Amino acid sequence: MHTRLHILWMIGLVLTASALARDAFEDPPIRYSETTGDNAITRLQQSLETGSSVLAYEPAQGYLRSLLQALDIPEASQLLVFSKTSLQVRHITPSTPRAIYFNDDIYIGTVQQGDMLEISATDPELGTVFYTLDQKPATPPRFVRQDHACLQCHATNMTRNTPGHIVRSVFADAQGQPIFKAGSQLTDQNTPLEERWGGWYITGTHGEARHRGNAIARETERDAELDREAGANQTTLPAQVDTDRYLTPHSDIVAMMVLEHQTQLHNLLTRANFETRMALHRQAVGDRIFGRDPNALSESSARIVKNLGDKLVDYMIFAEEVELDDPIAGTSDYAAVFAARGPRDRQGRSLRELDLESRLFVYPLSFLIYSEQFDHLPDPVREYVYQRLWNIFTGVEPTPDLLHLTNAKCRAVIEILAETKAGLPDYWVK
Repeated sequence: MHTRLHILWMIGLVLTASALARDAFEDPPIRYSETTGDNAITRLQQSLETGSSVLAYEPAQGYLRSLLQALDIPEASQLLVFSKTSLQVRHITPSTPRAIYFNDDIYIGTVQQGDMLEISATDPELGTVFYTLDQKPATPPRFVRQDHACLQCHATNMTRNTPGHIVRSVFADAQGQPIFKAGSQLTDQNTPLEERWGGWYITGTHGEARHRGNAIARETERDAELDREAGANQTTLPAQVDTDRYLTPHSDIVAMMVLEHQTQLHNLLTRANFETRMALHRQAVGDRIFGRDPNALSESSARIVKNLGDKLVDYMIFAEEVELDDPIAGTSDYAAVFAARGPRDRQGRSLRELDLESRLFVYPLSFLIYSEQFDHLPDPVREYVYQRLWNIFTGVEPTPDLLHLTNAKCRAVIEILAETKAGLPDYWVK
């Protein structure tokens, strides 16, 4: 008995020392930097090298427009951020904001007169993987993976200590510099509107709520102040931004809210993937030593899976989402473009249907349940999430505090998934 305890203590010591020496995801079983990604960018690169795809270069926008088309990223997703919180900070000012374009799993950042496009791709095994594409003509264009430079910010406690996305609200001054003594917030669907969008341009209407967007902060002795009223309900970009230099004249509020929802969910999916795989890896070591059944989930692994799965489910069903006091309306066709991507059931219903009256979506389950990242979750955590979702939507698990989970909405989610989602457990489709 004492020998077994000593062995377990030594295993824990070795694993702890390894984690302290470098990021845990660089060790087995993840091996983040050593593992080649398999995502939309790697597949496009292969296609470019074989000549089956071509990216067109334009003098003004470089590869941007062609890349968006190749990756099926709508121009209407354009968001503009003027805080200097990016790799190419010297090009970012309130007059020349950085533009971000995105779909369900790819994010592209570009700056005026920039040397490169900055890209983050959601990878089913590696979470978020970062690339750059030089804004110079090349045959073929080549995406370069960027681990070290990006992970310094994008693999910290702001991203749940895994490679991930950051959406921040800061107090940015007239040069775009964040006034850090005033603080900043990571924003997602649970963040009050009053704390969102500092350092971003936001076009759209939102009623009485007052956010931090569209406003230049002024440093004070203790922190910073800004004119929230001047930034509210703006339907055009400020005159200092030359919109002819961008693909659209919008930085749509609806696109911003979708971005906030999905970036945090990507991070939660990555964490669930990595930590479950690491738990199973640790368990396998003990199973070999003690001759245990490798097909049985240990008590420790089961606790980890439950903790990760519960956090994932709560976010996916919008358990703590901030309710809207007034309707939201964007200025572009982003809302229509996003909703049109489906899939839809025979009644025409889709998880991508936007509410924008009291909540972001009509149906209380994230559309990212269709993503490769979700489908590639390790079996134990994916099965746990499916079972808990089923229990919630069928009423087996009471949810008295979640008033948005009405019987009708829950029944609709079950029916929509039964017709549109591949790989559901048998009990879901019987």
